[in-house]
Amino acid sequence: NDATKYAADMNLIVAYHNLIDDWKDEKAYTKKAFAKMLDKDYARVIEKYPRQVHAVEEFMRKTDEVEARGETNLDVVAGLTGEMLGEIFCWREDEWQEELRTLGFYMGKFIYIMDAYEDLEKDKKEGNYNPLKAMSEEKDYEEDRRKKEYNPLVYAMRESADDMDTLCRLLLTSMMSECAKSFERLPILLHADILRNVLYSGVWSKYEYLQLKKRKAEEKNKKKARK
Repeated sequence: NDATKYAADMNLIVAYHNLIDDWKDEKAYTKKAFAKMLDKDYARVIEKYPRQVHAVEEFMRKTDEVEARGETNLDVVAGLTGEMLGEIFCWREDEWQEELRTLGFYMGKFIYIMDAYEDLEKDKKEGNYNPLKAMSEEKDYEEDRRKKEYNPLVYAMRESADDMDTLCRLLLTSMMSECAKSFERLPILLHADILRNVLYSGVWSKYEYLQLKKRKAEEKNKKKARK
C-alpha cells in the first residue's frame, strides 16, 4: 500500500546516505558501488519527496559540522537526528503533521542517545567523537551555563544521577515519554496494541541487552579477581 511504499522510499534515502558516509569514512569501494546502484532510485525519490530528502541531506551536513567541532551539547547533537526523523515521520502535510513530527523528533533523539550510550566505552578507548564522553567526565559547567550551551534538563538529570547508566536511562525514558504522548494523541486504530508494545517495551531491548552484557562482564571480572 501507499504507506509501505513510502517507508521503502524513506529506507532507500537513509541507506543511500549511510553507504556514502561509510565510503567517506572507510574508503570502502563496495559501499561506493552499492550507492551507485541506488543513484537512479534516489533521483526518483528526490522528485517525489524533496522535503524529506532535503531533511536527510541537511542532517548529514550538520552532523559532519558538529562532529568536526567536537560539539559536547548532547541536546544539540541528538536534536539533529530528531529533526531529520521528524520530517520522515511526517508523511503527509495534513492535520496530523505536527504530532507526527513531534513523535519522530523524540524518537530520533532516543535513537541517537541509545547509539551514543552503546558506543561510549569503545569511543573512549579509540578516541572517537561521542558527546556522552564529556558528560561522563567530571567538569565545571559554569562556562557552559554562561554561554548557554547546555540543556538544563540534561544537567539536572546528570546532577541527580549516580552514574552514566542511570543518567542515560533517565534521558532515554524522557525521550520515550514524549514519543508515547504524541502516539496516544494520534487516531490509530489498526494494530494499536502492537505499536504500543514497540513503544513501551520493544525500544528498550537494546538497552536491556547492554545491561546484561555489563553484568556478565562484571561477574567475569569478579571471578578472575577471586582467582
